[in-house]
Amino acid sequence: SMVFMGSEKYPAENGFDAFLKKHGGSDNASTDCERTIFQFDVQRKHFRDALDRWAQFFICPLMIEDAVDREVEAVDSEFQLARPSDSHRKEMLFGSLAKPGHPMSKFCWGNAQTLKHEPREKQINSYERLRDFWRRYYSAQYMTLTVQSKETLDTLEEWVREIFIRVPNNGEPRPDFSHLQQPFDTPAFNKLYRVVPVRKVHALTISWAVPPQGKHYRVKPLHYISWLIGHEGTGSILSLLRKKCWALALFGGNSETGFDQNTTYSIFSISITLTDQGYQNFYQVHTHTYMLGFHILIYEEIQKIEANEFHYQEQTDPIEFVENICENMQLFPKQDFLTGDQLMFEYDPQVINAALSLLKPDRANLLLLSPENEGCCLLKEKWFGTCYSVEDIPEEWAERWAGDFELNPELHLPAENKFIATDFTLKTSDCPDTEYPVRIVNSERGCLWYKKDNKFKIPKAYIRFHLISPMIQKSPENLVLFDLFVNILAHNLAEPAYEADVAQLEYKLVAGEHGLMIRLKGFNHKLPLLLHLIVDQLADFSTEQSVFTMFSEQLKKTYFNILIKPDRLGKDIRLLILEHCRWSVIQKYRAVSKGLTVDDLMTFVRGLKAELYAEGLVQGNFTSLSALMSHQPVCRKLQFQPLPADVPVLFRVVELPLKHHLCKVKSLNKGDANSEVTVYYQMHMEEPCFDFLRTKETLGYQVYPTCRNTSGVLGFSVTVETQATKFSSEFVEAKIEEFLVSFGECLSGLSDEAFGTQVTALIKLKECEDAHLGEEVDRNWFEVVTQQYVFDRLNKEIEVLKTFTQQELVSWFLEHRNNSSRKLSVHVSKQEAVFLSELRFELTFVPTSSPSLQDTTLITDIRAFTSSLPLNPYHKIIN
Repeated sequence: SMVFMGSEKYPAENGFDAFLKKHGGSDNASTDCERTIFQFDVQRKHFRDALDRWAQFFICPLMIEDAVDREVEAVDSEFQLARPSDSHRKEMLFGSLAKPGHPMSKFCWGNAQTLKHEPREKQINSYERLRDFWRRYYSAQYMTLTVQSKETLDTLEEWVREIFIRVPNNGEPRPDFSHLQQPFDTPAFNKLYRVVPVRKVHALTISWAVPPQGKHYRVKPLHYISWLIGHEGTGSILSLLRKKCWALALFGGNSETGFDQNTTYSIFSISITLTDQGYQNFYQVHTHTYMLGFHILIYEEIQKIEANEFHYQEQTDPIEFVENICENMQLFPKQDFLTGDQLMFEYDPQVINAALSLLKPDRANLLLLSPENEGCCLLKEKWFGTCYSVEDIPEEWAERWAGDFELNPELHLPAENKFIATDFTLKTSDCPDTEYPVRIVNSERGCLWYKKDNKFKIPKAYIRFHLISPMIQKSPENLVLFDLFVNILAHNLAEPAYEADVAQLEYKLVAGEHGLMIRLKGFNHKLPLLLHLIVDQLADFSTEQSVFTMFSEQLKKTYFNILIKPDRLGKDIRLLILEHCRWSVIQKYRAVSKGLTVDDLMTFVRGLKAELYAEGLVQGNFTSLSALMSHQPVCRKLQFQPLPADVPVLFRVVELPLKHHLCKVKSLNKGDANSEVTVYYQMHMEEPCFDFLRTKETLGYQVYPTCRNTSGVLGFSVTVETQATKFSSEFVEAKIEEFLVSFGECLSGLSDEAFGTQVTALIKLKECEDAHLGEEVDRNWFEVVTQQYVFDRLNKEIEVLKTFTQQELVSWFLEHRNNSSRKLSVHVSKQEAVFLSELRFELTFVPTSSPSLQDTTLITDIRAFTSSLPLNPYHKIIN
């Protein structure tokens, strides 16, 4: 972060960010164990100028000392926000098992204690250390650079040579850690660690440390093994565990992050989300994860699938593309920069066998997460405060795993995959081509929108359906039953549809607010086959008591895990106030806790399927005739009746009173130091907000202004996530108010030229070509799902922007910022440390004593407040 804060040539601290925002760009940086990657994008005509500004950070960054202190606060805030994350806690605990002195056993985050207080106590000059680090590691001979633009390659090469020639070269050899191998060959490894998680979840992570596998990138042995272990079809490990009702999900492999793979080791891990029953039998679960054997035919099938995907890939977001290539340049020889991370080049049974032979059950380390571990985990991880215990693997299991134990006869290698596409021809249009989707089916039971793709010219397509029903929003119980239905339907599909998933046909079932969404994409050749499979499972839906119980338990945990996050709770409260007839997650949590039955579910599903409105969108390499064929099975197989009346797909939104209201509640997470403040105005600003609230005031790592579209009613909000131990929520609110005052002054004082530049940047952003078909589909799908159908919305917005004046913007802003503005603040403040069992999920409303908020009306009963408010009409753009 520090190198981004001004350079000798361009000293303004947030100058680069402001330059990018002005010209429709963005930037970011991410640090890994052995690499840091910086990236930016900007409008083409400002690319050379931006490159020069950016290069200065690597040539002569200012790194001003007081800016360092402020950035330490941002790093500390980022660490505090990460503390309640189970994945980060798990990683830190795992790293602590490495040999003392190995980099993996270090604290790999950074906070105020390690970057500010400890160095001062030990009289270490952090600032000098930072400059030494920059001189040692930010050196030209180990940097790689990727640039992408529509300029000619010769022009780009000329710019790069001119601009980057001055990046210093310290003449030192590249840092090398390869002498630090086998960091986990220690007594601490190969044990059972019980961990108390933050979220309610039972999970088992089985990990093996093996020699670094990066050099085998042409064979990719761990990728191949993870494909076999993570397979979810018939005869797979997960299939067996699901039948026993022991597991809900399983992920196996190596994530290829620096933590999982570097020059000193590679990790292979299997993470299993357990049911309550699976938690009771976790040693048996581990026994079932061992799989013998591999086959060249399976390797060749994966090779074929990945080659197809590479050959017909859609263009990715340019910023992600250059980031990926830049990292590949650090890892692979020149000829494999584009393909090294994507293709499997050669089958080598020796390399695969060498890796497989190390993944024996008796060599693994086990991490068992469960709320049940609370009270018996007396050890505490130093940095994240994770409570854990450690024990030897019981002798009976260790002996069983060390010997030649019998594999379960139900486990076998996968059969040939019937979903792999072989026809990649581009279809010829059978009707006039259109710029936007057209309605080719329109009946009382539903409609279908269609657009043939002639722009991206790839043999892929998207099919989406929204099955709308008024039953879903009738009660919190119905919402829970709907969530259960969608989760169990996905479970029923998991095995039969897994082959499609493997063959790069993606599907997703989403429990929408007003209907079930079915989303499919992939090679068009076999996509209809997948749609038929999903519709069959939907039509013949059934479940067993054991599966129902398993998902009810899981759903309760899911709602719990949403409610303990301050930002999610804040959103739930804001929408509960704004949207009429909305049910809160707390009400859903209570409904699932009261207990629902399989009969309740089946009655609900029968009612749901009896009357529907099915709205669909088909885009891509399909003729209109083949698109029609996708609507027919939905109507014919499901045999539903039309809805007796139109069902709105939006909520009615309350009209907030013309004054400031505040709703302040306690967080539902015990001892969580994070708090959240959102100030919402019912009715565009970015860089100045971030600069003021994060950089200048260092209130928190997460600071974001947002335009809100709440069921068609617009508003804007500013949200700050911070630590209650540093700032009260009232103080943060006052700072947001201070920012909005200065922003209003800024807006009024903008020159015509500066205003014109901002408007042009926004127009350019809206004129941006879609990088791939998915972007166009997402935009069109939003119009279908909200039943607005303004497919040319971007063009209409651009037309308005072209006639927009500064005076209109200033008066609009001030009108919504006076004393009688419709303003709502939601504060989620720190919860004291209490045991989870004491937490009955009820909102605790907190009074405010702040003099700055004395004119504010407190909301302490949401339903009483909203029931007296007028409702805005349903929002619909007619023209």
